[in-house]
Amino acid sequence: MSHTPHELNAEFPEFAARISALKVSDAHFARLAAEYHEVNRAVHRAETRVEPVEDLAMDELRKRRLRLKDQIYAILTA
Repeated sequence: MSHTPHELNAEFPEFAARISALKVSDAHFARLAAEYHEVNRAVHRAETRVEPVEDLAMDELRKRRLRLKDQIYAILTA
């Protein structure tokens, strides 16, 4: 398993400029991106055992990150 953070610009490099623009111009997108960043960091801290969590909690964090990523991708490709 990779313990590399899944930053939005790394996940969607083809949309890097659009991500930056939407963070400034779209409050809903900015909120989703901020929440994604927060959840993503929590997953990364758990995976690297900086802040260990139970397996069920880890699964829920990963699912939440995936849902946010799907919402973000939908906006990016709209």
